[in-house]
Amino acid sequence: MSEWLVLAIAMALVCAVVLAITAIRHRRVAADEDTSETPDVIEYMTMMVGVVYAIVLGLAIAGVWEARGGAEDSVRREAQSLYEVSQRADVYPAPVRDRIRGEVDAYVSHTVNVDWPRLVSGQSASDEGAQLLGKLRGDVTHQSPANELQAQAYQPLLDHIAAADDARHSRTQSDESTLPSVVWVGLVVGGLVTIGLIFTLQIRRSGRELLLAGLFSALIVFLLFMVWSFDAPYGRDGTDSAGPFQDLFPAVTVTASR
Repeated sequence: MSEWLVLAIAMALVCAVVLAITAIRHRRVAADEDTSETPDVIEYMTMMVGVVYAIVLGLAIAGVWEARGGAEDSVRREAQSLYEVSQRADVYPAPVRDRIRGEVDAYVSHTVNVDWPRLVSGQSASDEGAQLLGKLRGDVTHQSPANELQAQAYQPLLDHIAAADDARHSRTQSDESTLPSVVWVGLVVGGLVTIGLIFTLQIRRSGRELLLAGLFSALIVFLLFMVWSFDAPYGRDGTDSAGPFQDLFPAVTVTASR
């Protein structure tokens, strides 16, 4: 089921529950009850709870956004470093050059088609990726420069492989959920309390009040959905987050996906 469909259903259900409770409550109001005023203390408590929850929710959104940005930066650095290795290998003879580029392509194909589905599903990256990168590092390390041009390219090649290895470690270490379970409990319970407090303001069945109550409830659901979506650094479905690899190695990723 699509994430957007889940969001639409959740928002519709929450709005329906809020409006239904409002309608039922209005029918059960005593004839002599004054619904035109709300005690000041209730308004104050509602405002304070809303402010505190908004701060916590804002911090949660900022945290998952920063984690997502860090994960995307690691992917870009890894893909760019490997691309530089593939391009700089042009200074070597054809057999060596083709071997190095073949090992880069094998690593990219494995990363996109094997590691990425594991990362999206919450599993750790496979050990084969590290082995492929280690093989690439070993071949480049043991390839003695035969001329001045190869000597100038030798150290940069090793530096780019080291940068790719470092970015890979960052990627594999940031594949878990950013927010701990206790924070999620606080966000969900806080959202329910915040929505529940609107019933203390003696909402009536006017179209304007019902519309505002529904929109407020839908907004809380949308913000929680946004936190949940960004809490997965590499997305919840598909390999869209592997875009840098697909952009720099289109032939490898397209061929491997067929």
